[in-house]
Amino acid sequence: MHSIEIASSLNNITEVESLIDQVCEDLSLNEDYYGNILIAVTEAVNNAITHGNRSDESKKVNVQVDKEGTKLVFSVSDAGSGFDFENLPDPTAPENLEKPDGRGIFLMKNLSDEVSFDLKGSKVSITFVVND
Repeated sequence: MHSIEIASSLNNITEVESLIDQVCEDLSLNEDYYGNILIAVTEAVNNAITHGNRSDESKKVNVQVDKEGTKLVFSVSDAGSGFDFENLPDPTAPENLEKPDGRGIFLMKNLSDEVSFDLKGSKVSITFVVND
Protein backbone atom coordinates (compact mmCIF):
# COMPACT_ATOMS: atom_id res chain seq x y z
CA MET A 1 0.00 0.00 0.00
CA HIS A 2 2.61 2.56 1.15
CA SER A 3 6.24 2.42 2.29
CA ILE A 4 9.09 4.78 3.08
CA GLU A 5 12.72 4.49 4.04
CA ILE A 6 14.35 7.07 6.30
CA ALA A 7 17.85 7.68 7.64
CA SER A 8 18.20 6.98 11.37
CA SER A 9 17.66 10.48 12.69
CA LEU A 10 14.83 11.48 15.01
CA ASN A 11 14.33 14.51 12.73
CA ASN A 12 12.93 12.12 10.11
CA ILE A 13 10.00 11.03 12.26
CA THR A 14 8.03 13.87 10.61
CA GLU A 15 8.20 11.85 7.35
CA VAL A 16 6.61 8.89 9.15
CA GLU A 17 3.93 11.20 10.59
CA SER A 18 3.18 12.39 7.03
CA LEU A 19 2.87 8.77 5.88
CA ILE A 20 0.42 8.04 8.72
CA ASP A 21 -1.56 11.20 7.85
CA GLN A 22 -1.80 10.04 4.23
CA VAL A 23 -2.85 6.47 5.10
CA CYS A 24 -5.49 7.61 7.58
CA GLU A 25 -6.81 10.17 5.09
CA ASP A 26 -6.90 7.61 2.24
CA LEU A 27 -8.89 5.21 4.42
CA SER A 28 -11.04 7.94 6.04
CA LEU A 29 -10.13 6.66 9.51
CA ASN A 30 -11.59 8.46 12.52
CA GLU A 31 -9.45 10.38 15.00
CA ASP A 32 -9.39 7.57 17.57
CA TYR A 33 -7.58 5.29 15.13
CA TYR A 34 -5.34 8.13 13.98
CA GLY A 35 -4.13 8.98 17.49
CA ASN A 36 -3.42 5.35 18.39
CA ILE A 37 -1.66 4.68 15.08
CA LEU A 38 0.41 7.87 15.34
CA ILE A 39 1.66 7.11 18.86
CA ALA A 40 2.27 3.37 18.36
CA VAL A 41 4.05 3.67 15.00
CA THR A 42 6.20 6.66 15.95
CA GLU A 43 7.24 4.77 19.12
CA ALA A 44 8.30 1.84 16.92
CA VAL A 45 10.25 4.15 14.59
CA ASN A 46 11.86 5.91 17.56
CA ASN A 47 12.97 2.50 18.92
CA ALA A 48 14.30 1.46 15.50
CA ILE A 49 16.34 4.68 15.21
CA THR A 50 17.70 4.87 18.76
CA HIS A 51 18.00 1.21 19.80
CA GLY A 52 18.13 -0.77 16.53
CA ASN A 53 20.33 1.52 14.47
CA ARG A 54 21.92 3.43 17.38
CA SER A 55 21.12 6.74 15.61
CA ASP A 56 23.61 5.86 12.85
CA GLU A 57 22.29 7.95 9.95
CA SER A 58 23.94 5.64 7.41
CA LYS A 59 21.51 2.92 8.56
CA LYS A 60 17.93 3.02 7.35
CA VAL A 61 14.55 2.42 8.95
CA ASN A 62 11.83 1.03 6.70
CA VAL A 63 8.14 1.60 7.33
CA GLN A 64 5.65 -0.39 5.29
CA VAL A 65 1.86 -0.21 5.45
CA ASP A 66 -0.43 -2.98 4.22
CA LYS A 67 -4.19 -3.34 4.34
CA GLU A 68 -5.43 -6.90 4.71
CA GLY A 69 -9.23 -6.89 4.85
CA THR A 70 -10.13 -5.03 8.04
CA LYS A 71 -6.52 -5.12 9.25
CA LEU A 72 -4.09 -2.24 8.79
CA VAL A 73 -0.52 -3.44 9.40
CA PHE A 74 2.44 -1.11 9.94
CA SER A 75 5.81 -2.89 9.74
CA VAL A 76 8.89 -1.08 11.01
CA SER A 77 12.32 -2.61 10.45
CA ASP A 78 15.86 -1.51 11.21
CA ALA A 79 19.39 -2.69 10.45
CA GLY A 80 20.12 -3.72 14.04
CA SER A 81 20.70 -7.21 15.39
CA GLY A 82 17.42 -7.29 17.31
CA PHE A 83 16.71 -7.65 21.03
CA ASP A 84 15.11 -10.02 23.52
CA PHE A 85 11.48 -8.99 23.10
CA GLU A 86 10.30 -11.94 25.21
CA ASN A 87 11.87 -10.59 28.42
CA LEU A 88 11.10 -6.91 28.68
CA PRO A 89 10.83 -5.21 32.07
CA ASP A 90 7.27 -4.24 33.04
CA PRO A 91 7.06 -0.42 32.79
CA THR A 92 4.17 -0.44 35.29
CA ALA A 93 6.22 -2.17 38.01
CA PRO A 94 6.97 0.18 40.92
CA GLU A 95 10.74 0.05 40.35
CA ASN A 96 10.27 1.17 36.71
CA LEU A 97 7.69 3.94 37.11
CA GLU A 98 10.28 6.70 37.48
CA LYS A 99 12.41 5.59 34.52
CA PRO A 100 12.31 7.95 31.51
CA ASP A 101 12.14 5.13 28.95
CA GLY A 102 10.94 1.57 28.57
CA ARG A 103 7.32 2.30 27.69
CA GLY A 104 7.40 2.17 23.88
CA ILE A 105 6.49 -1.48 23.38
CA PHE A 106 3.98 -1.28 26.26
CA LEU A 107 2.29 1.64 24.44
CA MET A 108 2.38 -0.19 21.09
CA LYS A 109 0.68 -3.24 22.62
CA ASN A 110 -1.95 -1.19 24.42
CA LEU A 111 -2.84 1.08 21.49
CA SER A 112 -3.02 -1.59 18.79
CA ASP A 113 -4.81 -4.89 18.27
CA GLU A 114 -1.63 -6.95 17.78
CA VAL A 115 2.15 -6.49 17.97
CA SER A 116 4.54 -9.12 16.60
CA PHE A 117 8.30 -9.26 16.20
CA ASP A 118 10.38 -10.85 13.43
CA LEU A 119 14.06 -10.98 12.52
CA LYS A 120 15.06 -11.39 16.19
CA GLY A 121 13.26 -8.15 17.04
CA SER A 122 14.65 -5.89 14.31
CA LYS A 123 11.20 -5.86 12.68
CA VAL A 124 7.95 -5.09 14.45
CA SER A 125 4.50 -5.37 12.91
CA ILE A 126 1.71 -3.37 14.52
CA THR A 127 -1.82 -4.35 13.53
CA PHE A 128 -4.96 -2.25 13.87
CA VAL A 129 -8.40 -3.67 13.10
CA VAL A 130 -10.25 -0.87 11.35
CA ASN A 131 -13.86 -0.77 10.28
CA ASP A 132 -14.32 -0.06 6.61
